Amino acid sequence: MKQESTLEGVRIIEICNVAAGPFCGLLLADMGADVIKIEPPGTGDTLRSWSPLTDGYSENFASLNRNKRSVTLNLKDEKDRRKAMALIRNADVLIENNRPGVMGRLGLAYDAMRDINPRLVYCSISAYGQTGPRSQEGGFDLTLQAMSGLMSVTGEENGAPVKCGVPVCDFAAGLYAAFSVLAALRKAESDGVGAHIDVSMLGATLGISALQTSQFFGSGENPVKLGSAHPRNAPYQIFRCRDGYFGMAAGNDSLWKAVCAVIHRDELRHDARFTDTTARAANQDALRAILEGIFKAEDADTWLARFREAGVPCAPINRYSDVLADPQVEHMDWVQPLQLPNGAQTRTFASPVRFDARTAPIRRRPPALGEHNDELFASGSGERPTRGVAAR
Repeated sequence: MKQESTLEGVRIIEICNVAAGPFCGLLLADMGADVIKIEPPGTGDTLRSWSPLTDGYSENFASLNRNKRSVTLNLKDEKDRRKAMALIRNADVLIENNRPGVMGRLGLAYDAMRDINPRLVYCSISAYGQTGPRSQEGGFDLTLQAMSGLMSVTGEENGAPVKCGVPVCDFAAGLYAAFSVLAALRKAESDGVGAHIDVSMLGATLGISALQTSQFFGSGENPVKLGSAHPRNAPYQIFRCRDGYFGMAAGNDSLWKAVCAVIHRDELRHDARFTDTTARAANQDALRAILEGIFKAEDADTWLARFREAGVPCAPINRYSDVLADPQVEHMDWVQPLQLPNGAQTRTFASPVRFDARTAPIRRRPPALGEHNDELFASGSGERPTRGVAAR
């Protein structure tokens, strides 16, 4: 089965803004789903205004909204709301990332949509969840990185709080949502009954923090910032060398033995401070000082070549311009050309998941705002010629 057709026939309505919800929709669109993005007239998704702009079109928006169609509806207007409901009535999935209660005030809450489409998989993404004492609080990736504990383990020891440079909370929530939608679709296919999925950015971020939460549950102590180091493994971090830095991870005794061979310091294997993983982790400051004293004699490329030859995992400190030009990225066909609605040509990072040794091509360029109004509303019904998995 080809990746681009794995979700062929599945129709998804996306009522989302910026990142978490659109990323969920993107993942499903990349797998072949027909994703119809409902946007407010005039402005559309807030992400449309984010730079960089290529001839007036946002590259950020393009990166999360390829393979989708766009219609504009004012969901506060009764006529437009009826159009939205017609689309939802004939959909398999609805994804929304509004603050809890907003969809209800619009007359589009799950209970109401279930009445018109019992097989609908309705996925709500929010900061804290649909119920509970924080459910009405808003949240962005920054505030969720702070709330979730992520900032407490990010950065250098004794340094000021810093966020991860990638919006981890947004994209983790989008990933959990897409995974959950597929699970619910499978059930709906068998029994014709949909579900309401509640995905929170807080829960998703704690979910990917399993090693940190289990450390706390097991020890009663909070994990702390270690820079690039690892609390239970060494040498496993970024090291300074003659011309900068590189990363090296000798995550077991066999790899530590290989490191000692590369640096011609076999006696370190027998040093009581470094005899096993636990000892090395407990004494990693001393170990780093010894290793960096050796590494300063050569540049990063030299050390990377030596460690690669010895089978020790290592890597340069890449910029995005470096990694996107890496031969592995080229081999996987991950960077693909993309046309914008204004005709400008750009590039994008396509789906990283391969099926049958091939990367899915991009089926649709990102849409202009409301580009598909006529296409989808010509009949006024929102009908489609084929039904999704829940009806097959």
